[in-house]
Amino acid sequence: MAPTGRTDEAPYVPGDPELRSILGEARTIAVVGLSSKPGRESLSIARYLQDKGYRIVPVNPNETEVLGEKAYPSLLAVPGRIDAVDVFRRPEDTPEIARQAVQIGAKVLWLQTDIVNDEARRIGEDAGLSVVMGVCIRSTHRRLARDEREVS
Repeated sequence: MAPTGRTDEAPYVPGDPELRSILGEARTIAVVGLSSKPGRESLSIARYLQDKGYRIVPVNPNETEVLGEKAYPSLLAVPGRIDAVDVFRRPEDTPEIARQAVQIGAKVLWLQTDIVNDEARRIGEDAGLSVVMGVCIRSTHRRLARDEREVS
């Protein structure tokens, strides 16, 4: 089979120092595609982040409240500051989410495991956002915390 020439299938992950900075500086994380349905990975990961002290802002037009937080239909509808945007949506939906993340002044665009889109990456990076694609924010947070404990 011939290569497709697509470059949007590989994860895109900064080095650990930048990841530590991203996770250390973020306080409010909008979770796009967060569902209240038990068993959904988005719910489990958002709960983990909330338990670690992050304020979670659910972004899903089909929800009214998730994890005790009011849900919003889009990033543009969220009042106040959003530091990071964590995305649980299909790759083809992410360029518009990236544009909205830029518009609201977010500092980070994080596309979850298996969600990779080079157009979304370019939109974010061209506007100065840190971009992470194709890896889990919870797994990354756990790994970095474990690495820090091992060094101490």
